[in-house]
Amino acid sequence: MPKIWWLIGAAFALMVWWVLFVATPTVVALIGGGLAAAIVAITLVRYGAVRVVVDETGLHAGKAHLPRAWVGNVESLDAEQTRRVLGVDADARAFLVVRPYCDQSVKVRVDDAADPTPYWLLSTRHRESLARCLRSTTVRD
Repeated sequence: MPKIWWLIGAAFALMVWWVLFVATPTVVALIGGGLAAAIVAITLVRYGAVRVVVDETGLHAGKAHLPRAWVGNVESLDAEQTRRVLGVDADARAFLVVRPYCDQSVKVRVDDAADPTPYWLLSTRHRESLARCLRSTTVRD
């Protein structure tokens, strides 16, 4: 997560504290500023906490799971390719784990005929290593 987001969140909490400090007793300002800081911190931590994990059972992205038997073709996409897949080449049925601060991604085809999801698109700072891990766990008959 970009450090600037934390700086903006801290500035927001400081502004809440200042507004309350000017208009209310000090204890109210401290409690309000503390609550604002806590809300900002919890929000940013939860937003950036989505984990993408590859293990022996398959691919996990947040709470979603794609069994390794259904992991199809894996593509490592640069910033321009990611922009196109999210824009003009997008499929509304795709499963997305996209973070605006990650401009690269990995596109994973779903090889399950019963699943209407054509692919998963996962934004990541480590696209090559994620793609390599996914290719090594793919089961082929």
